[in-house]
Amino acid sequence: MMMNAKEIREQRLTGERALFGGENLNIYDTIFADGESPLKESRNIALYGSMFQWKYPLWYAKHIYAKECSWAEMGRAGVWYTDDITVEHSLIEAPKNFRRCHGVKLFHVDFPNAAETLWSCDGVVLEDVMAKGDYFAMNSQNMVIRNFRLSGNYSFDGVKNVEIHNARMMTKDAFWNSENVTVYDSYICGEYLGWNAKNLTLINCTIESLQGMCYIDNLVMKTAGC
Repeated sequence: MMMNAKEIREQRLTGERALFGGENLNIYDTIFADGESPLKESRNIALYGSMFQWKYPLWYAKHIYAKECSWAEMGRAGVWYTDDITVEHSLIEAPKNFRRCHGVKLFHVDFPNAAETLWSCDGVVLEDVMAKGDYFAMNSQNMVIRNFRLSGNYSFDGVKNVEIHNARMMTKDAFWNSENVTVYDSYICGEYLGWNAKNLTLINCTIESLQGMCYIDNLVMKTAGC
């Protein structure tokens, strides 16, 4: 909740850029219906129990908090070029979300259609996140991930400085072209795992792969305590 902020409750907002440039808003149980970019260029926004039904809702925004919110399938490309955003206990059905963002924290979030999600982001924390879709997290960096479940191919291509704990990933061609990735206590199933990676470390992991871990510069595989 933003202190000393204006409240918006139980509204159905339509039209392009409905709250363009909004600042210091607490938004409750509101539907952002047809109309692109409703919160573009916004600052200091808290959203509770609200839904985005159309494209580009949060572009070039700063200091955003969303709890128990939903992005419908057409809320695609929802969060781009945005800094300092936290989303928790939410459902994001829209693809192509979170691109070129800084300071992304996602807690208890489901991505049933995560195609091309979390591209080129910096400073990412994921905890108890489920994602289904190809090309997840391409070219992102400085990520810490815990309790993660992924079904989707070509994940984490080109990532740098990534730490993953307690994950289950069904993912073909994961970690290609990656650098400084460490995975702990996880299960990874994917052929051609880790090709062209640099500094890939797998600790206490179960790996199922057909032709994985080729062309890697500094591969480390060990059990906990070794």
